[in-house]
Amino acid sequence: MATVELRFSAQPEHVRTARLVAAAVARRAGVEEAVLDEVRLAVGEACSRAVGLHRSNGLTAPVRVVLTEEDKTFSIEVGDEVPGPAGIPADTVSGIAAVQESDGDTEDEMGLAVISGLVDDVEVTSGESGGSIRMSWPVPAPSDLP
Repeated sequence: MATVELRFSAQPEHVRTARLVAAAVARRAGVEEAVLDEVRLAVGEACSRAVGLHRSNGLTAPVRVVLTEEDKTFSIEVGDEVPGPAGIPADTVSGIAAVQESDGDTEDEMGLAVISGLVDDVEVTSGESGGSIRMSWPVPAPSDLP
């Protein structure tokens, strides 16, 4: 299992760098070319959300992006350090709905809606030490490639 970790200050101009790194690592991991645009867009939304949360809460801690290549999966986790309600379930539908209900922020809701539209496998969690959005995409096995 190969892992790349990226940390950047919560500045909007660093989101583009995170998108580029995510696309490069996804390509190297074997994610299909047709899916790379979805990876870039989803990472951009997740990182923009984390940057916005940090800035609106006056946090100077970096935004965390962890890119992991596993056997048949490539995953990206974008984490923030903004304390939220504990116990939000880590699943696609109820996790996003719970975060939306707790935040009440329309821009935040739109970002989460975009991510859930781009990524089939997404988990949103929130707790006292911060929140995260974990997204994953399938990677074809070498025998599946043409």
